[in-house]
Amino acid sequence: MALTRRSYWALAVGSLIFRLILICFSDDLNLGSRPEVATPVTSLRRLAEGYWLKNSSMSPYSGSMYHGSPLLLPVLGPLTIKRVEGLPSHLFCSSIFIIIDFITAMLIRATGQKLISTNHQSLQRLNLSCVQETTGCTNVGDLASLIFLWNPFTLITCVGSSTSPIDNLMVVLAIYGACSGLPSLAAFGWVVATHLSLYPAILVIPVILLLGYGPDVPPSKLFLLGKSDESGSDYPSDKTSSKQRSKDGSPIYLFSWRPALCFILWSLIWSSYIFFLSFISLKEFGGLSEMMKKTHGFILNVEDLSPNIGVFWYFFAEVFEFFRSFFLIVFHINILFMLVPLVIRLRHRPCFLAFVYIAIMSMLKSYPSVGDSALYLGLLGLFANELAEMRFSFFLLCGYFGISLLSPVMHNLWIWRGTGNANFYFATGIAYASLQTVLIVESVSTILKHDRMLRNKLTA
Repeated sequence: MALTRRSYWALAVGSLIFRLILICFSDDLNLGSRPEVATPVTSLRRLAEGYWLKNSSMSPYSGSMYHGSPLLLPVLGPLTIKRVEGLPSHLFCSSIFIIIDFITAMLIRATGQKLISTNHQSLQRLNLSCVQETTGCTNVGDLASLIFLWNPFTLITCVGSSTSPIDNLMVVLAIYGACSGLPSLAAFGWVVATHLSLYPAILVIPVILLLGYGPDVPPSKLFLLGKSDESGSDYPSDKTSSKQRSKDGSPIYLFSWRPALCFILWSLIWSSYIFFLSFISLKEFGGLSEMMKKTHGFILNVEDLSPNIGVFWYFFAEVFEFFRSFFLIVFHINILFMLVPLVIRLRHRPCFLAFVYIAIMSMLKSYPSVGDSALYLGLLGLFANELAEMRFSFFLLCGYFGISLLSPVMHNLWIWRGTGNANFYFATGIAYASLQTVLIVESVSTILKHDRMLRNKLTA
């Protein structure tokens, strides 16, 4: 896909204008009440309730309404109470989310440009430039950012009274900072993302690998198989990774500890700063212990069993209380079981590993929303060249489209019309999780097949 600069910016600006049009009808659409869009953790209406409680000299976590970060209250809280006669409610918050979506898209675009540059250099070092010509040279940065901006999931999240755009921005900021070799920026994004929704904590692995090795490259053993060049001046210096030459002159990528240690140091600094601000904000209402109990504790204990597009709510509504703690451990540790095998197999592609981790946590988190899917579907575009031959692409596209239509229908039949039951809506959640599973499995399989193809061409 070859986009001129003018056409790219026309599409990008068009997505922003389309968001402004949707905001004008946001009260009629009433997306903020949809369980697919707003969760107990990301609901802007719950944030408004927490802000009102705090202004009334009560803890924002009183009752069971607000479960987000206390740092969002002074930022978004005042905007939730501002009203302009004749204009939609939450107009100012939605306008902020439009800006956040645009910034996120630009960071995805910049990350894609760094991946293109690194991939081009790697193929040149392996004398495999012909592979880039045969597989295509799509500008994945432009493609991924446009996919993110025009994704229906991103659009409805932006105008649907949800704070998910802020979570997505922090995750992308961490990935971009790591790709750029900026430990302080990567640490800031990772710490804030973890503070807001806990699950991004697992991204510490791909972020450290990005800082230590640099952006995605073919497996290091391919460089050992590569033929040496006559001159060593063709290997430019790389600030994000340290390289050593094998006996035949091919570069071997080694882990650079300095940026990784800087990331850990900056993470401690930013964490201390976040905890300090949270303590100041809640010093009259229970302090940090109250915050941890009502935010991260709420996420881990799955206290709110209201329906959503995940699988936790239905299972824990049916499980006996005696077994609840056991199954909570089983469900949450399921994510951790996948981390080590994936990092062993994909350590040479840390950016793709980050995409896989994001997709897994979007599928297995206790309170998922379509905003989570909007992020990993946008990041998927960064690997369009490698995934061009992925199987079941049309099936997945139709599946996501079908679930997007069936989910609100089944919810309406169950909750409002009374002609269905919980199994109707839960079935769409199971189908949604199955689609994400197929996407993860097929994308990983295609990336590994692409690496094998490079090896075969190198040894031919």
